[in-house]
Amino acid sequence: MEQLFVTGIGTDVGKTIVAAILTEALQADYWKPVQAGLTPTTDTATVRALVTNPVSQFHPEAYRLQLPASPHAAAAAENIRIQPERFVLPQTTNNLIVEGAGGLFVPLAPGFLLVDLLAQLQLATVVVSRNYLGSINHTLLTLEALQRRGLPIRGLVFNGESTPATEEFILQHSGVPVLPRLRPEPVVDAAMVSRYAADFRAWGLTPSPSPKEREV
Repeated sequence: MEQLFVTGIGTDVGKTIVAAILTEALQADYWKPVQAGLTPTTDTATVRALVTNPVSQFHPEAYRLQLPASPHAAAAAENIRIQPERFVLPQTTNNLIVEGAGGLFVPLAPGFLLVDLLAQLQLATVVVSRNYLGSINHTLLTLEALQRRGLPIRGLVFNGESTPATEEFILQHSGVPVLPRLRPEPVVDAAMVSRYAADFRAWGLTPSPSPKEREV
Protein backbone atom coordinates (compact mmCIF):
# COMPACT_ATOMS: atom_id res chain seq x y z
CA MET A 1 0.00 0.00 0.00
CA GLU A 2 1.02 3.59 -0.56
CA GLN A 3 1.23 5.90 2.45
CA LEU A 4 2.49 9.25 1.20
CA PHE A 5 3.21 12.60 2.84
CA VAL A 6 2.70 15.62 0.59
CA THR A 7 4.89 18.63 1.31
CA GLY A 8 5.83 21.74 -0.66
CA ILE A 9 8.88 23.93 -1.10
CA GLY A 10 6.84 26.71 0.51
CA THR A 11 3.30 28.00 0.77
CA ASP A 12 0.90 28.32 -2.18
CA VAL A 13 2.77 25.91 -4.45
CA GLY A 14 -0.20 23.58 -5.07
CA LYS A 15 0.20 21.08 -2.26
CA THR A 16 -3.53 20.62 -1.62
CA ILE A 17 -4.32 20.12 -5.33
CA VAL A 18 -1.58 17.50 -5.61
CA ALA A 19 -2.91 15.82 -2.45
CA ALA A 20 -6.37 15.70 -4.04
CA ILE A 21 -4.98 14.21 -7.26
CA LEU A 22 -3.03 11.56 -5.34
CA THR A 23 -6.11 10.77 -3.23
CA GLU A 24 -8.17 10.29 -6.38
CA ALA A 25 -5.45 8.36 -8.25
CA LEU A 26 -4.94 5.93 -5.38
CA GLN A 27 -8.56 5.99 -4.16
CA ALA A 28 -6.77 6.70 -0.89
CA ASP A 29 -7.86 8.01 2.47
CA TYR A 30 -6.81 11.58 3.27
CA TRP A 31 -5.54 13.13 6.49
CA LYS A 32 -4.37 16.65 7.32
CA PRO A 33 -2.67 16.45 10.76
CA VAL A 34 -2.77 20.23 11.41
CA GLN A 35 -5.18 22.74 9.87
CA ALA A 36 -4.26 26.37 10.57
CA GLY A 37 -6.95 28.70 9.28
CA LEU A 38 -10.59 27.75 8.79
CA THR A 39 -11.69 30.30 6.18
CA PRO A 40 -12.82 30.20 3.47
CA THR A 41 -12.62 26.45 4.01
CA THR A 42 -10.33 23.73 5.30
CA ASP A 43 -7.94 21.72 3.15
CA THR A 44 -9.85 18.57 4.07
CA ALA A 45 -13.09 20.10 2.76
CA THR A 46 -11.31 21.23 -0.42
CA VAL A 47 -9.92 17.75 -1.12
CA ARG A 48 -13.25 16.12 -0.29
CA ALA A 49 -14.99 18.36 -2.87
CA LEU A 50 -12.42 17.47 -5.56
CA VAL A 51 -12.42 13.69 -5.04
CA THR A 52 -15.19 11.65 -6.65
CA ASN A 53 -14.29 8.01 -6.03
CA PRO A 54 -16.54 6.14 -3.54
CA VAL A 55 -13.66 4.63 -1.55
CA SER A 56 -11.74 7.53 0.03
CA GLN A 57 -12.34 8.40 3.66
CA PHE A 58 -11.44 11.79 5.16
CA HIS A 59 -10.01 11.60 8.66
CA PRO A 60 -10.34 14.43 11.19
CA GLU A 61 -7.38 16.66 11.90
CA ALA A 62 -5.40 16.17 15.09
CA TYR A 63 -5.47 19.97 15.48
CA ARG A 64 -7.89 22.42 13.86
CA LEU A 65 -6.77 26.00 14.53
CA GLN A 66 -8.54 29.26 13.71
CA LEU A 67 -5.65 31.56 12.74
CA PRO A 68 -4.20 31.28 9.19
CA ALA A 69 -0.59 31.34 10.39
CA SER A 70 2.29 29.04 11.23
CA PRO A 71 0.79 26.20 13.32
CA HIS A 72 2.86 27.04 16.41
CA ALA A 73 1.64 30.67 16.28
CA ALA A 74 -1.96 29.66 15.51
CA ALA A 75 -1.91 27.24 18.44
CA ALA A 76 -0.40 29.85 20.78
CA ALA A 77 -3.20 32.28 19.85
CA GLU A 78 -5.66 29.74 21.27
CA ASN A 79 -3.49 28.82 24.28
CA ILE A 80 -2.91 25.37 22.77
CA ARG A 81 0.40 23.54 22.81
CA ILE A 82 0.75 21.07 19.96
CA GLN A 83 1.84 17.71 21.36
CA PRO A 84 3.80 15.42 19.01
CA GLU A 85 2.38 12.26 20.60
CA ARG A 86 -1.10 13.21 19.37
CA PHE A 87 -0.02 12.64 15.78
CA VAL A 88 -0.99 9.03 15.11
CA LEU A 89 -1.74 7.77 11.60
CA PRO A 90 -5.43 7.00 11.07
CA GLN A 91 -6.26 3.32 11.20
CA THR A 92 -7.08 2.20 7.67
CA THR A 93 -6.45 -0.72 5.34
CA ASN A 94 -6.50 1.70 2.41
CA ASN A 95 -3.81 3.81 0.77
CA LEU A 96 -3.29 7.03 2.70
CA ILE A 97 -2.36 10.58 1.69
CA VAL A 98 -1.15 12.89 4.47
CA GLU A 99 -0.86 16.62 3.71
CA GLY A 100 1.60 18.79 5.59
CA ALA A 101 1.42 22.50 6.35
CA GLY A 102 3.72 24.81 4.41
CA GLY A 103 7.28 23.54 4.00
CA LEU A 104 9.44 21.10 5.95
CA PHE A 105 10.73 23.61 8.48
CA VAL A 106 7.39 25.05 9.52
CA PRO A 107 7.32 24.97 13.35
CA LEU A 108 4.53 22.98 14.98
CA ALA A 109 5.70 23.39 18.57
CA PRO A 110 8.93 24.47 20.32
CA GLY A 111 11.63 22.08 19.13
CA PHE A 112 9.24 20.23 16.80
CA LEU A 113 9.16 21.02 13.08
CA LEU A 114 7.08 19.55 10.28
CA VAL A 115 10.09 17.50 9.18
CA ASP A 116 10.17 15.99 12.70
CA LEU A 117 6.55 14.96 12.25
CA LEU A 118 7.44 13.34 8.94
CA ALA A 119 10.28 11.42 10.60
CA GLN A 120 7.88 10.36 13.36
CA LEU A 121 5.28 9.08 10.88
CA GLN A 122 7.91 7.41 8.65
CA LEU A 123 6.16 8.04 5.35
CA ALA A 124 7.55 8.45 1.85
CA THR A 125 7.30 12.03 0.63
CA VAL A 126 5.93 13.69 -2.48
CA VAL A 127 7.45 17.16 -2.87
CA VAL A 128 5.57 19.87 -4.80
CA SER A 129 7.64 22.56 -6.54
CA ARG A 130 6.47 25.66 -8.39
CA ASN A 131 8.79 27.80 -10.52
CA TYR A 132 9.62 31.30 -9.20
CA LEU A 133 12.82 33.25 -8.56
CA GLY A 134 14.54 31.22 -5.82
CA SER A 135 12.62 28.00 -6.40
CA ILE A 136 15.74 26.03 -7.41
CA ASN A 137 17.27 26.84 -4.04
CA HIS A 138 14.07 26.07 -2.13
CA THR A 139 13.49 22.80 -4.00
CA LEU A 140 17.04 21.51 -3.55
CA LEU A 141 17.09 22.50 0.13
CA THR A 142 13.83 20.60 0.68
CA LEU A 143 15.09 17.49 -1.11
CA GLU A 144 18.46 17.62 0.65
CA ALA A 145 16.78 17.93 4.05
CA LEU A 146 14.84 14.74 3.36
CA GLN A 147 17.85 12.90 1.96
CA ARG A 148 20.13 13.86 4.86
CA ARG A 149 17.58 12.49 7.32
CA GLY A 150 17.23 9.25 5.38
CA LEU A 151 13.55 9.95 4.63
CA PRO A 152 12.35 8.34 1.39
CA ILE A 153 11.23 10.55 -1.50
CA ARG A 154 8.48 9.03 -3.67
CA GLY A 155 8.79 11.74 -6.26
CA LEU A 156 8.79 15.42 -7.20
CA VAL A 157 5.84 17.20 -8.83
CA PHE A 158 6.45 20.35 -10.86
CA ASN A 159 3.39 22.60 -10.82
CA GLY A 160 2.91 25.33 -13.42
CA GLU A 161 4.43 26.32 -16.75
CA SER A 162 7.30 24.12 -17.90
CA THR A 163 10.76 25.59 -17.24
CA PRO A 164 13.12 22.98 -18.71
CA ALA A 165 16.44 24.55 -17.64
CA THR A 166 15.28 24.86 -14.03
CA GLU A 167 13.71 21.42 -13.88
CA GLU A 168 16.62 19.64 -15.55
CA PHE A 169 19.06 21.19 -13.08
CA ILE A 170 16.96 20.16 -10.09
CA LEU A 171 16.58 16.59 -11.33
CA GLN A 172 20.23 16.18 -12.29
CA HIS A 173 21.43 17.57 -8.98
CA SER A 174 19.00 15.67 -6.76
CA GLY A 175 18.48 12.41 -8.65
CA VAL A 176 14.89 12.07 -7.43
CA PRO A 177 12.04 10.57 -9.52
CA VAL A 178 9.71 13.02 -11.21
CA LEU A 179 5.94 12.46 -11.21
CA PRO A 180 3.54 13.86 -13.83
CA ARG A 181 3.56 17.64 -13.97
CA LEU A 182 0.60 19.95 -13.36
CA ARG A 183 -0.05 22.60 -15.97
CA PRO A 184 -1.75 25.96 -15.39
CA GLU A 185 -5.48 25.29 -15.33
CA PRO A 186 -8.27 27.86 -15.78
CA VAL A 187 -10.58 25.85 -13.52
CA VAL A 188 -9.71 23.59 -10.60
CA ASP A 189 -12.56 21.14 -10.15
CA ALA A 190 -13.27 17.43 -9.75
CA ALA A 191 -13.04 16.82 -13.51
CA MET A 192 -9.55 18.34 -13.61
CA VAL A 193 -8.47 16.25 -10.63
CA SER A 194 -9.85 13.10 -12.26
CA ARG A 195 -7.95 13.84 -15.47
CA TYR A 196 -4.63 14.23 -13.66
CA ALA A 197 -5.36 11.19 -11.48
CA ALA A 198 -5.37 9.10 -14.67
CA ASP A 199 -1.90 10.47 -15.51
CA PHE A 200 -0.60 9.55 -12.06
CA ARG A 201 -2.03 6.04 -12.33
CA ALA A 202 -0.36 5.65 -15.73
CA TRP A 203 2.92 6.72 -14.08
CA GLY A 204 2.65 3.79 -11.68
CA LEU A 205 0.41 4.67 -8.74
CA THR A 206 -2.32 2.08 -8.24
CA PRO A 207 -5.38 2.02 -5.97
CA SER A 208 -5.62 -0.43 -3.08
CA PRO A 209 -7.48 -3.67 -3.81
CA SER A 210 -11.14 -3.57 -2.84
CA PRO A 211 -12.26 -5.52 0.25
CA LYS A 212 -13.57 -8.30 -2.06
CA GLU A 213 -10.25 -8.46 -3.89
CA ARG A 214 -8.38 -8.70 -0.58
CA GLU A 215 -10.43 -11.75 0.37
CA VAL A 216 -9.45 -13.66 -2.79
